[in-house]
Amino acid sequence: MTHTMNVTELATRAARASRTIRTLPRTTKDEVLRAAAGAIREHTDAILAANKVDLVVDDDRLLLTPERIEGIASGLDQVAALPDPVGEVLEGRTMYNGIRMTKRRVPIGVIGIVYEARPNVTVDAFGLTFKSGNVVLLRGSKTARNTNETLVGILRKVLEDFGLPADAVCLLPSDDHSSVTELVTARGLVDLVIPRGGAGLINAVVTQATVPTIETGTGNCHVYVDGTADPAKARDIVLNGKTRRVSVCNATETVLIDASYPQATELLQALVDAGVIIHGDDLPVECVPATDADWADEYLSMDIAAKIVSGVDDAIDHIRRYSSGHTDAIVAQDADVIDTFVEGLDSAVVMVNASTAFTDGEQFGMGAEIGISTQKLHARGPMALPELTTTTWTLRGDGQTRS
Repeated sequence: MTHTMNVTELATRAARASRTIRTLPRTTKDEVLRAAAGAIREHTDAILAANKVDLVVDDDRLLLTPERIEGIASGLDQVAALPDPVGEVLEGRTMYNGIRMTKRRVPIGVIGIVYEARPNVTVDAFGLTFKSGNVVLLRGSKTARNTNETLVGILRKVLEDFGLPADAVCLLPSDDHSSVTELVTARGLVDLVIPRGGAGLINAVVTQATVPTIETGTGNCHVYVDGTADPAKARDIVLNGKTRRVSVCNATETVLIDASYPQATELLQALVDAGVIIHGDDLPVECVPATDADWADEYLSMDIAAKIVSGVDDAIDHIRRYSSGHTDAIVAQDADVIDTFVEGLDSAVVMVNASTAFTDGEQFGMGAEIGISTQKLHARGPMALPELTTTTWTLRGDGQTRS
């Protein structure tokens, strides 16, 4: 199994495999992805058995069910159906001397993914990197080791069945942190590292890395309820964002309510009735006193920070101070207030009268996503196939020389 090798060996093998994978036509890539989806469905029982071994603690992020496995397989089918970004011509022109120039998308090469408990990332990362002509080094968490080994074994077997290098997907050791350090400092072997997980994991990768990284930020997502908000919409949006699934990065973690909003008590009580613990001060419902840390926290639990603010400008000031830049939303009917909110923020995604839960690659029509970037360079927001490519300029001449 690949996890017994060290990171340098695996990265070297992956780099060798990338020479083949980057040149594959779309038809081959799509056939492989559909076959991988079928193989995952076929091996559902084996995947569930491995997952059961890993579930020594109750962790919804780690838990797989037949329905979730079907969702993972369907994600590969969706990626197979998406346009192939590789080779897309982004720009073209002819120079003054007759040289023809084209700028086109090409694979990045060897991509490392460092992630926590979610085994669906194992398959999503393979699907997106493979379709975009890349190879992937997966460093999942120790808690999901058996599940990840089973999934990667299935994917490698599919590659071998097509006569392709199995090292297009490699699972790194997860016994201790040393494999993360080796991966993020493997400059010259690894072209890009993408961390997916909590703030601690992301900060550790970004601060240690000598390999280029794309920061997929934590999700301290806000909803501002303006005084003009429709009460029914506000209630539904806040409850959906908070309670739909608390362990995901697009969950609502803070609600800001305009002091002029007449239904503030009813909105906050609806959260309490849904089992949400409110952290705040001077609120009309039962709550836990808020500390400064609460405003910046990504709870990933049935907790929410709540604050009464003095209009949209006060809400913007609060969000710009504490937001992680992931997703921030407004519920309002006043067009001027909405425009002020949208233009006043600098987040990867801004929602207007919609739940923060929609920040998701599949919801954006991208198929599976590799992560949600909160940085400002190269990629921002949900990342899928185009964001896993770089560009090459090709100049075609006929003997021209420069004086």
